[in-house]
Amino acid sequence: MAPECHAVIVSRIEAPRDEAISTLTDRLLAGLPAEAVVTDPGVTTSYAHDMASFCPAGAPAVVVLPRTVEQVQHVMRTATELRVPVVPQGARSGLSGGANATDGCIVLSLTRMDRILEISPVDRIAVVEPGVVNATLSRAVEEHGLYYPPDPSSWEMCTIGGNIGTASGGLCCVKYGVTAEYVLGLDVVLADGRLLSTGRRTAKGVAGYDLTRLFVGSEGSLGIVVRAVLALRPKPPQQLVMVAEFASAGAACDAVCRIMEGGHVPSLLELMDRTTVKAVNALTHMGLPESTEALLLAAFDTPHPAADLAAVGALCEAAGATQVVPADDPAESELLLQARRMSLPALEAVTGTTMIDDVCVPRSQLGAMLEGTERIAEKYGLTIGVCAHAGDGNTHPVVCFDAGDPDESRRARESFDEIMALGLELGGTITGEHGVGVLKKEWLAREIGPVGLEMQRAVKQVFDPLGILNPGKLF
Repeated sequence: MAPECHAVIVSRIEAPRDEAISTLTDRLLAGLPAEAVVTDPGVTTSYAHDMASFCPAGAPAVVVLPRTVEQVQHVMRTATELRVPVVPQGARSGLSGGANATDGCIVLSLTRMDRILEISPVDRIAVVEPGVVNATLSRAVEEHGLYYPPDPSSWEMCTIGGNIGTASGGLCCVKYGVTAEYVLGLDVVLADGRLLSTGRRTAKGVAGYDLTRLFVGSEGSLGIVVRAVLALRPKPPQQLVMVAEFASAGAACDAVCRIMEGGHVPSLLELMDRTTVKAVNALTHMGLPESTEALLLAAFDTPHPAADLAAVGALCEAAGATQVVPADDPAESELLLQARRMSLPALEAVTGTTMIDDVCVPRSQLGAMLEGTERIAEKYGLTIGVCAHAGDGNTHPVVCFDAGDPDESRRARESFDEIMALGLELGGTITGEHGVGVLKKEWLAREIGPVGLEMQRAVKQVFDPLGILNPGKLF
C-alpha cells in the first residue's frame, strides 16, 4: 500500500514567521490593490484544500486574487525574491489534492481572471483567462454556433485554468477528446515572473518543441497559465440518448466492446453500476431502475441519431441487455445525462466522505476492472460505486466511508490503493483526467518508473529551479 499522502514543503523553503509574513504582505501590496491580498486566517483557511480526501493541507500565509497578468507577474517576482512557495488555484474542484496549500505559501487564486477575451467563428478559437468557468465558455461559444467539447462533470463550477492544469476530460471524450486536444496556445507566467507565450492560434503549427502540451496536465508545477487559446468546433446537432439495462456489469462492458469494435462513434458512452444508480435515486428521486446491475448510456449527435441508437441498441441486446430504451426527445436525453452528472455527489451523500479513484484501462479490460473492483469492495466490506466514461475505459470507482471511523478510513485507503494496483496490472494508468496531485504521487513513481521520474524532475528543475511552484505535488 502506498504511504499516507501528505503535504510536502521543499526543504529550502521555510514557513515564514510573523515578521516574514508581514514583509511578504508589504511586498505584495506594493504591486497589488488591497482587495487582492487576503491575510485574515478565517478566510485564508478556506483556500487551503480542494475536494480530495486523505490529503492534509498546510496553512497559507496569504491568499492573492489577481485580475491582470501584470499582477500575477508581481506575485511570482515577489515569491522568487523571498523564496516563498506559490500554490495556484482555480475553483478547487479537483480530486487529487493538487490545489492544496503548503504551510506559509502564497495561494494564488485565479478565479477573478475570468474574462472571455475573444471568440472567432472564422478561426474557430476562443481566447480566455484561466478563471473562466467551463460552462460559461460553452454557453458563450454556442451563441456563435460553436462548441467547446471538454465537459467535466463539474463543468458548472470548474475553471478552464484548472481543466488545463489537470488535463481534464468529460462525458464527451469518447468522440471529441480531452482538454489537451483543444489547447492551441498559452501565456504562462514563469516562476521568476517572466511571461512565456507558447503555441499558436493557427489551425496548424509545428515550430519548435510543443511546450503547450508540456504545460497541459502539469498541475501548476511549471508555471501559471494566464491566457489560453482554445480550439472550437462547429456546434453539432442536438444529441439523443439511449439507456440500456444489464444483469451484470460484465455484460455492459461487453456491449461497450461491441460498440467500439463495430466502428460506431457515439458522442457519449457512460456506465453507472447498481450502487451508483441507487445513490442517484436516493439523492435526486429520478426513478432510475434499481433492479439493474448496470446502466449504459449511449448518445449520438449525428444528423440521424435515431438510426445510430437503433444500431447500438441491437448490439446491447446481443450482449445481454435486458431492456433498451431510447429517449424520445432532447429534454428526456438531458434528464438522463443529468443523472450521470449527479453520480459523484450522490455517492458522496451515501456516507458523507468519498475517495474518488480515476483509473483508466484499455477498453478491452473494462469488464475485468469492474469485476476486480467489486471483489475489492467485498474484501474490505465497503460500498464502492463505479461510474465510468466507458467509451474511454476511464473508470471512477468511488469508495464511500465514514471519516470518523479510523478502521473504516484505513480500509478505504487500502481499497483505493488496490484499485490503482489493479488498473496498472490491466495495462492502465493511475489517472485518466483528475491528475496526480498529492493523492497519487507515490503511484506516479510506480507507473512511470525511475528513468521517467528522473526526466520529469529534470523538466521541473528547468522551469522552477527554486522549487517554489506548487511544491510537494506530482513527485
